[in-house]
Amino acid sequence: MKILRASLISLSGVAFLLWFVVRSRAGAVPPADDNDPQPVSAAFAAADSDPVLKAMQEELERSKAQLKMENVPAPFYIEYRVVDTDDYQLQAEFGATESERRAHFRFARVVVRVGDYHLDSFYESGTGEATAMPLDDDSLALRHALWLATDSAYKSANEALTAKEGLYKRYAIEQTVDDFAKEPPVQSLRPLARLEFDPAKWRSVLESATGLYREYPDVQSVGANVRFLATNVYFINTEGTVLRGGKACYSVSENGSTQATDGMRIDRSPGESYAEPSELPTREQVLGDMRQMLQSLVDMRTAPIVEEEYRGPVLFSADASNDVVETLLAANVVGRRPQPNVSARTVGAFASSFKSRVLPEFLSLVDNPTQTMFGGRSLIGSYPVDDEGVKAEPVSVVSKGMLDNFLLGRRPIRGFTESNGHGRLSQGGQTEVSIGVLMLQPAQPLTHDEIQQKLLELCRQQDRPYCYSVETLGPRLSPRLLYRVWTKDGRRELVRGGEFQELDTRSLRSDVIAAANDYLVSNRLGQTSRTLISPSILFDELVVKRADLAKEKLPEYPAPPLANERAERQTPSSQK
Repeated sequence: MKILRASLISLSGVAFLLWFVVRSRAGAVPPADDNDPQPVSAAFAAADSDPVLKAMQEELERSKAQLKMENVPAPFYIEYRVVDTDDYQLQAEFGATESERRAHFRFARVVVRVGDYHLDSFYESGTGEATAMPLDDDSLALRHALWLATDSAYKSANEALTAKEGLYKRYAIEQTVDDFAKEPPVQSLRPLARLEFDPAKWRSVLESATGLYREYPDVQSVGANVRFLATNVYFINTEGTVLRGGKACYSVSENGSTQATDGMRIDRSPGESYAEPSELPTREQVLGDMRQMLQSLVDMRTAPIVEEEYRGPVLFSADASNDVVETLLAANVVGRRPQPNVSARTVGAFASSFKSRVLPEFLSLVDNPTQTMFGGRSLIGSYPVDDEGVKAEPVSVVSKGMLDNFLLGRRPIRGFTESNGHGRLSQGGQTEVSIGVLMLQPAQPLTHDEIQQKLLELCRQQDRPYCYSVETLGPRLSPRLLYRVWTKDGRRELVRGGEFQELDTRSLRSDVIAAANDYLVSNRLGQTSRTLISPSILFDELVVKRADLAKEKLPEYPAPPLANERAERQTPSSQK
């Protein structure tokens, strides 16, 4: 077993490549070897003891003073962002470690804006320059990398502004909204993050968990993964903002698959993320989760197939509800600037829904990045200041069903001129508008038992022999654990091969009639770290029908006889 160490991988775990060419630059002067003091603000002086921030501040001050090419406008804004990440990943399959690696990488993204706040160069090639950074804290090496990136970003910014002005002139586009929101400077120096874990312990846990496949011979594949990520971000800009802080995230997941006797593929991949190592599941909990997943795969193999087309009540568990909220709401309440020749306020399903009803009147939606805990769980989507240097604030996005607001970064949209602190670090060091801690809040919610009873009441009122309840969802909101709930006695029967039709923003607005108070925290990693908190929700009408799933051929011969293998290992040599 080898631990692979790399100097640069993607922030999201998928390797990305930073192409950069080191060549002679005409627009800036390379950093000197001496330590001549540069003029710094009081905020920068407070960070003087940090070698990375110190190198960033010195090079930023030098760039402000010297970055100017002949007959080309000087920048009105420069920002430096350095991202330092410690990324540990472990994967086990069938009782053995399949891969293990730990990578430490550091990169920077430099953004130079020319023009002004109303019309700037942040367009196409002018969105910044990314570059690898030295892993040690040598000041000259750090400054040299920033110098090259700054020079390249400045040249690209001027080219981008020229192209943008040409586009606006060609199509007679009138700029009605500022390109970049003015925000007051913020200084926030928080502790750096470090991973806290025992690799040997987690190898043992995952090997034991995946070794349970021996008890479930009908399961074809089984695996488990952990990913522990500590990300430290340094950010400064010419407006006077200075940020430093870190966040650690810990993820544990299981996965398995099998086939029914008719060849239908059945998959499960439960998992969860945690903000604190103390909240990670114990060995016994991981093994219990794995057994539960493996048993569900076995049960689904022999479960009946959804044959009919059903239109009626469907209850979504809090787990399934979180997926619905993320897919249908979170993606549509972020304010993203459309293309210059598009007149819409934003993009997405709610582009023309401002001040319109998007949810039932008893539901509201709030994003509060300042909330750090809920129900005893730490929330990985929380933060005090966003990654664009704007203080986080709670935002009531949907109030009593009405869309009242959008989540915004520093790129304004029509009718929204200021950021509300939702510019989040994304892949490659860019920022994008994203949720922080998004919570679906019902007025006068039912209890968990009451919403289960309400489902049965609807079944009886419509004279149905059964209704449907979904526990977990997969890709594209496809049901993975779907149950028929029999009206007569409330018995739950697992079924397979179903899908939802017309599960969209319209049905979420018009067909949800009740919600419970059984909130579930779902911490999620991806392009950004985020948290969703949702309760069970009840649709009074939704279509469930048989999915058009291709069936695969079953294996031509059986798997190795695990039971006989165990018996042979346990037989004393004297009895062989």
